[in-house]
Amino acid sequence: MVVAAITVLGHQLLASSSSTAASPVEAVPSTVWPAYGQAAFVQGGQSQVRVGPGQYAAPIASVAKVMTAYLVLLDHPLRAGQGGPMITLTDADVADTDRRRRQQESLVPITAGEQLTELQALQALLLPSANNIAAVLARWDAGSMDRFVARMNATARSLGMTHTRYTDPSGYDDATVSTAADQVRIVDRAMRLPVFASIVATPSATLPVAGTVHNTNTVLGHDGFVGVKTGSDDAAGGCFAFRAVRWIDGRRTTITGVVLGQPGHNQIAAGLAAADAMVDRIAGHSPSVRRPRRPSRPAGRPG
Repeated sequence: MVVAAITVLGHQLLASSSSTAASPVEAVPSTVWPAYGQAAFVQGGQSQVRVGPGQYAAPIASVAKVMTAYLVLLDHPLRAGQGGPMITLTDADVADTDRRRRQQESLVPITAGEQLTELQALQALLLPSANNIAAVLARWDAGSMDRFVARMNATARSLGMTHTRYTDPSGYDDATVSTAADQVRIVDRAMRLPVFASIVATPSATLPVAGTVHNTNTVLGHDGFVGVKTGSDDAAGGCFAFRAVRWIDGRRTTITGVVLGQPGHNQIAAGLAAADAMVDRIAGHSPSVRRPRRPSRPAGRPG
């Protein structure tokens, strides 16, 4: 009894320390949450971030790319239909890609001299989850990786993400950590940018060298899911920052959430399934576990 009370108190303290006046945090019954890992969500029209148990700073894998894309779009805004500035890839970018390939990171093939529009670079970042393009965008935006990461952390602090620390723009580094509650804040902010929302709702895109690339979010377009970003590696487990649109009490309602630390051999599929079942429970439907519609990236580094 005492242990349980201490555990509940700990969760309440974490929720309280993560809250801001504009976005308070509120606990909800345990029946909503996945059996493993941690999760949080906010419903459209409400300011409260609903927080599940077990919130602690943990690796978030490629969910970190939401912050990367958000900052790039803040600094270099795009309107619908715009490609934006051209980014020319260099020999150094190719060497960095080769290094990442040897580490079995998630990436897209590139060549020196290849030019990507800002939009194409963001598509490469957010759809196939290219770590090499996360590095390209960070240097292009801020002049260096260190300066970009410093901006990621400053932005996290400004949004009240008090349990978050970014150490790289891709999430490959296991020292990039956060909580589900913190990540809901940046996901909600990013989805307010129409171009970001449009990209993460896209099943595939075509790049100059890589050709057609596919979104790792294989529940996109099913069960109301309209985004946002998968993540997976051995330290983070299966992660999924998501938005779904469901009818709740006769009203069309958006549910923006994050699940972290989902176990399973296919980590991406585990994150997707946990979010799908969680949205069902929030909407008042029976939980369901659905198979991915396309083969998912195998367990390993971020996706």
